Amino acid sequence: MNDLENKMVESLINLRDKHGVIEVKAEFEAEASRMNELMRLKEVADKAGLGLVLKVGGAEAITDMFEAQHIGVTGLIAPMIESAYAMKKYLEAIGKYFPQDLRKTIHFGVNIETYQAYKNLEEMLNLQKIHFIDTITLGRVDMCGSLNISRMDINCDQIFDIALDIFTKAKKKGMRTTMGGGIAKEAIPFIKKLASKKLLDRYETRKIVFPVAKSLTNIKEGIIAANSFELLWLENKKNYYSLISTEDDLRIVMLNSRIPQKQA
Repeated sequence: MNDLENKMVESLINLRDKHGVIEVKAEFEAEASRMNELMRLKEVADKAGLGLVLKVGGAEAITDMFEAQHIGVTGLIAPMIESAYAMKKYLEAIGKYFPQDLRKTIHFGVNIETYQAYKNLEEMLNLQKIHFIDTITLGRVDMCGSLNISRMDINCDQIFDIALDIFTKAKKKGMRTTMGGGIAKEAIPFIKKLASKKLLDRYETRKIVFPVAKSLTNIKEGIIAANSFELLWLENKKNYYSLISTEDDLRIVMLNSRIPQKQA
């Protein structure tokens, strides 16, 4: 491991010990993670004693699901599940491609992140194999986008009321609830209000998943620490690809010198 990766391990241990963090996040979807990046993140998470949650590309992203098994994730999330049919396809994929013993070691979830998904949630929750799903996550940024609400207004009453309804329905099904999107200091009252109603189990930044029960006391400090970890991750990623981008420069110069240049 390089120096930045060792700092990432230290950062995760701090998040684990002071804020109860138990999982790190990665995405094939919006973040467009590559396999070599995921393997590095998995090693960093392992050294800190944390699990890895992976958001796949969609309800039937089967190759992504195989890669998740290969990496050894502790959680798998499908994004943009907007209809009962999409949920049905996801449930069928879980049943077909994840053996029963493996399903016991992975928690499966979906992102409810558009108004259409919200309106169809009750139908989704009544599907036959819905017991495969452990977690319902509200993605607030896309929920705002689907309602033409500015990201600046992500903590507004309308989004809170939607969160309240989604999580109430999820809890009635015995599911765990998670919220992501715009997790900054401005979201703290939003989070605490849901937590006071015992409707929110977890909240997540781009890379870090916080359990409500162990993180609310120092929530602002935890969010800052999560951002610091992500910054280390991005700096390390940038350094890695910067080296790759220049590794053939001398060869390119040499080959150009061997090729006659066309006269202007």
